[in-house]
Amino acid sequence: MSLSFEAALQAFAPELPLAVGLSGGADSTALLLACARRWPGQVRAIHVHHGLQAAADGFERHCAALCEPLQVPLTVQRVDARGLPGQSPEDAARQARYQALDAAVQASQAQNAIKSVAIAQHADDQAETLLLALSRGAGVAGLAAMPARWRRAGVVWHRPLLRVAGADVRRWLLAQGVAWVEDPTNSDERYTRNRIRAQLLPVLDATFPAFRDTFARSASHAAEASELLHELAVLDLAQVGLPPTLQALRALSPARQANVLRHWLRQNHHTTPTAAQLAELHRQIEACSTRGHQICIRVGCGWVVRGSTVLEWRDLPAGDGADSPKAPPK
Repeated sequence: MSLSFEAALQAFAPELPLAVGLSGGADSTALLLACARRWPGQVRAIHVHHGLQAAADGFERHCAALCEPLQVPLTVQRVDARGLPGQSPEDAARQARYQALDAAVQASQAQNAIKSVAIAQHADDQAETLLLALSRGAGVAGLAAMPARWRRAGVVWHRPLLRVAGADVRRWLLAQGVAWVEDPTNSDERYTRNRIRAQLLPVLDATFPAFRDTFARSASHAAEASELLHELAVLDLAQVGLPPTLQALRALSPARQANVLRHWLRQNHHTTPTAAQLAELHRQIEACSTRGHQICIRVGCGWVVRGSTVLEWRDLPAGDGADSPKAPPK
């Protein structure tokens, strides 16, 4: 059920000291202001300077001007957020942002260690994330959207505003008389997320006013399903072995086989196969009933190949890319 900004902050009980990711936009400005007032002397701010647009220096100045009267220490992390070939700008910036936040948190561990980090994503952001996942044909892990709480490297991360509508965050901030900055790229409808925000959310608001709550409920169901699939994959991987044996894989149903192979590739080789790659891998495993049948499928940054009675992984040689040879290294 949706919450007001005040109710969400009242329910937020992080372990202190707390770091707040501060972009300078309305959402993170409101979150920092509320947290600094509630826990004076226990809050810090981390600003990630992406260096992708001329306005970035202005964002940093705004963050410094906001933090100074609040007596909130500000850490600025400068990153190169340009993406790799074929990587979306949004994904590149997101990954650079979280890496920079991680680095700032870990740098604090020597003294007065940060125990919690808060990110200002809200209910509209959650709905956009779910719609993006649907548009890409994501599985339950993608449809789970963004968790409200998770642990990484000994620090607990929070999204305390996930049940608060974006408009409510801005209403609260306007009532405080505090300014924020607008990122000009947020109105650039070349980006899918911005088109969803500008074109789909207003229609959903008019047609299904409770969509934030129902979408959040669906994401929660998907998160539970994803957790169950993960637990099943761990059990199945223990049975099929490392590396996975062909005979044990063939004993699984197609759905369980796909689930454990996806888990093996993601956990052990940091790559996620497409649905088509998994289907082809399943077809070849089922056909692999003779000693002479070979398996060689390109997946992400490497190949899955047959090694006698097991599946093996071959890394893509350094420097190779999408145009590299179709055969794996020996």
